[in-house]
Amino acid sequence: MRKSFKLENLDCANCAAKMEAGINELPGVNKATISFMTSKLIIDADAANADELTPILDAAQAVCTSYEKDCRIIR
Repeated sequence: MRKSFKLENLDCANCAAKMEAGINELPGVNKATISFMTSKLIIDADAANADELTPILDAAQAVCTSYEKDCRIIR
């Protein structure tokens, strides 16, 4: 499943690159990209539906918060 999400309060391009690298290491994530310019996160994951994507998004949120405490993934 490939899905796009808006990132709120993404303030640093360097942090976005670190977030992208961290999310790409999560189990179940095939590929993740973050565009600092558009504040978008695109995740390609093994999940078959939105319910299976929830734990991946929770883990991705934890990665984002570890670099920028106010950054939120808008679902």
